[in-house]
Amino acid sequence: MKRVNRAAVVVNPTKVTDLAAFRQSVRAAMAHHRWSEPLWLETTPGDPGPGQVAEAIRTEVDLVLAAGGDGTVTACAAGLLGSKVPLGILPTGTGNLLAINFGIPPDLDKALAIALTGVDREIDVGVANGRPFVGMAGLGIDAKMLDSTSEEAKRRWGYVAYVLGALRHLRDQPMHVKIRTNGGPVRRRRAAGLIVGNVGWLQGGLPLMPNAQPDDGRLDVIVLSARGLASWAMLGLQVLLRTKGSRVFRSSITGMTIKLNHAQLWELDGEVVGTTRELTVAVHDDKLTLRVPADADLIG
Repeated sequence: MKRVNRAAVVVNPTKVTDLAAFRQSVRAAMAHHRWSEPLWLETTPGDPGPGQVAEAIRTEVDLVLAAGGDGTVTACAAGLLGSKVPLGILPTGTGNLLAINFGIPPDLDKALAIALTGVDREIDVGVANGRPFVGMAGLGIDAKMLDSTSEEAKRRWGYVAYVLGALRHLRDQPMHVKIRTNGGPVRRRRAAGLIVGNVGWLQGGLPLMPNAQPDDGRLDVIVLSARGLASWAMLGLQVLLRTKGSRVFRSSITGMTIKLNHAQLWELDGEVVGTTRELTVAVHDDKLTLRVPADADLIG
């Protein structure tokens, strides 16, 4: 008798409005595609995903579904590194960065169809100060924006809440950074923000790092230099039009070290980690197997 596929659903209960309705939709999709009853695993504040994924791997499931925001996706991805079990995404958070870059919609039924009928793609994983990330990590303006955006604001305003959070920091003093990429010479810059990405597109179709490819064995870097509304407006135009200029520095790396003149907030896949005066970034030795649409490529 042919073995029936089984998935583990790792769900962040704080990111799902109606858990009962969510489970009903997942069960219906599983039954429609002839999968067995899934293994249900909820995240907790003390274990946001790795422990649940370890249990799923022990159970020998065929697929892990991460239902939550970017933090849940990253935690599940970290737990799956070194295994060949694919990760599917059911985006129920606000950011959903990896899902956006691969065309996985927030609609639950459509995301489930992709997870159960899509194709597997091996993608790179970054490491920042020893912590894996699948989308982006950054210092400065993006971390401050996240730190200034409450969960209540995200629930009420969605992605607009992040924009409002960023506006509070447009006049902040710039960071003084020393950057060494790929073992080369040190570059010194005054920067409002520095972002390292495995993918390059933000919500709303903003091409922050449009040349980033998640499976090329490299990470892309953008350094943003601006202070004040007018300066940020010019920088925004350079990003949107993908032009070169003094306000935007881009690079492609396999490894990088950033040193700062004083401690700055840093973030990893939409979660503020804390403060640091040094950030070491590299490409992880292991790949992540990601379930993506069968007929879709990266946005761009």
